[in-house]
Amino acid sequence: MFFEDEPRAGENLPILPGHVSPGRLERVLRAGRFAVTTEIAPPDSADPAEVYERAAMFDGYVDAINATDGSGANCHMSSVGMCSLLTRRGYAMVMQVSCRDRNRIAIQGDVLGGAAMGVANILCLTGDGVQSGDHPQAKPVFDLDCMSALEMMRAMRDDSRFLSGRRITSPPQVFLGAAANPFAMPYDFRPLRLARKIKAGAQFIQTQYCFAIDMFRQYMERVRDLGLHEKVFILAGVGPLASARSAEWIRTHVAGVHIPDAVIKRLRGAMDQAREGVNICKDMIYRIREIEGVHGVHIMAYRQEHRVAEIVESTGILQGRTPWHPGITRQRDIRAQSKNTRL
Repeated sequence: MFFEDEPRAGENLPILPGHVSPGRLERVLRAGRFAVTTEIAPPDSADPAEVYERAAMFDGYVDAINATDGSGANCHMSSVGMCSLLTRRGYAMVMQVSCRDRNRIAIQGDVLGGAAMGVANILCLTGDGVQSGDHPQAKPVFDLDCMSALEMMRAMRDDSRFLSGRRITSPPQVFLGAAANPFAMPYDFRPLRLARKIKAGAQFIQTQYCFAIDMFRQYMERVRDLGLHEKVFILAGVGPLASARSAEWIRTHVAGVHIPDAVIKRLRGAMDQAREGVNICKDMIYRIREIEGVHGVHIMAYRQEHRVAEIVESTGILQGRTPWHPGITRQRDIRAQSKNTRL
């Protein structure tokens, strides 16, 4: 285990000098380790057991888990609800906040509520349009966008005040993040938009899928030219594709995802397309690790969550490190009980 002062579930880590949160994700990144995050698929259910089962697949393989917030404008269990369940078990959660569905009053309330539950990381998103999801008749809010939401949350944390100016007695101690898409046009504007997000308060970035590695490498060159890689932690988005057909569907229907023809051709020519999708993901990680300024990967494995452990283990990206998971606490308690019994 990398950190020896890991708490039991429900306890907090001390905030280290130069840190803004007690979270493990910030500790790993500031320690210079290659971080691994992933996403938990929210259930269409009110059964907490479904959340626990999905999270357990990542035990010992990831540093933090994103709880998605109405991804693709589709309705599922809420991000704050999943964070409530999983922080109680000690998981390091990234609470996603989409500006599509809430105004500034609701967002600030969720930030305080999440921090009170132990959430140490928040990812600010503007949000997909409602027309792309399963409730196109819903009324979008967009009171804020990603930039203004970041500025608001930073003021809540650093200045102990709401956007109204009213004082917060105990501010949220949170590590703030945002998303980035290096593959959206105009390409030259993408690094400049990243700079704006950093200025607004973003401390870590999770990118869209990076199937086009050469394009991502060019993006990172410009990021380094601007010195942004020294101001923010960048986690490149990767993930396995199930088949050539699913890759074509994603490329056509999911906004912002760029999948080159060569990737689809490689999938189509494979005897086992799902296995080849995993191999492509591994290749992406190997190549991304060589790019200066990348601090980790964000593995998005929708409906293939069981593949995350294999991808992490076979690529060796943790370099022998074992991220915290609930079983570590139980093993430590068992060892302590055994020692006391011998005494």
